[in-house]
Amino acid sequence: MEEKKACCHKTSIGGQALIEGVMMRGPRLSAMATRMPDQSIDTETWENKGVGAWYKKVPLIRGIFNLVDSLVIGYTCLMKSAEKSGMDLEDEEPGKFEKWLTEKLGDNMMKVISGFAMVLGVVLALLLFMVIPTYAIKFLDMAIPLGGMKTALEGILKIAIFVLYLALVARMPDIRRVFEYHGAEHKTIACYEAGEELTVENVRKYRRFHPRCGTSFILIVLIISIIVFSFVPWGSGMLRVLYKIILLPVVVGIAYEIIKLAGRYDNILTRIISAPGLWLQHLTTNEPHDDQIEVAIASMLPVIPETKDEDKW
Repeated sequence: MEEKKACCHKTSIGGQALIEGVMMRGPRLSAMATRMPDQSIDTETWENKGVGAWYKKVPLIRGIFNLVDSLVIGYTCLMKSAEKSGMDLEDEEPGKFEKWLTEKLGDNMMKVISGFAMVLGVVLALLLFMVIPTYAIKFLDMAIPLGGMKTALEGILKIAIFVLYLALVARMPDIRRVFEYHGAEHKTIACYEAGEELTVENVRKYRRFHPRCGTSFILIVLIISIIVFSFVPWGSGMLRVLYKIILLPVVVGIAYEIIKLAGRYDNILTRIISAPGLWLQHLTTNEPHDDQIEVAIASMLPVIPETKDEDKW
């Protein structure tokens, strides 16, 4: 069956794949749907905070706040979906360290562990995409003078690390299943944008690739960083890393406007911008099963506004 592309209405609704679930964020409401151990679908909704805040409307600035907001909400939903879907591993005998944590932290144990995991993830990201590329190129420049090519090579190395990381995690069974829900999320949004009724049969027909995707956003961030970081001096590796961290909000702000543009319009320019990210989604999305599409639809329906006028960019 030939896959269809989305058309007609470009929505601002976005989503995220979870553990056995999908989270969708609409103009006013957000929802997450999770496939429970008994195969039922649990759906919960909540109102989006700060919808009318000025900092979420100003170009460049809004990208920074929206990213932080999305990361916090997305991580919270990810942890919640893991508990709901039965991945909390309650049947396993807790180890000595886990028993000690339970005794010391009580009901706050999961919050502390989740917070630590988030911090560890940020540190790992900075190490992989800030520290390692900078020092790798500096050491290479000592052996082979690179001249004005250093920043471009640093950017290429970051992109290579990102693609390699995705290729490796995509081989993990649990991650592969999350990527199937990622595909279900994209297909559901595409079906809604095409103006078709959200049924499994209709959603199944659409492509699992979407220009307004987190994968595409990260890739655009890496590409934009090559341009912005070209103004950062190479004298000291530590100072260069520090300057890049300081300039990261600028990169994010620019990348957000570009991904927003690509998701809103369909022309030659936006297709060129979207092409690398859409290609990369071959790694981060898989074809979903019908039961996963059902979950994506369940998360989508509550956040759809009553009128198209409410679904503005």
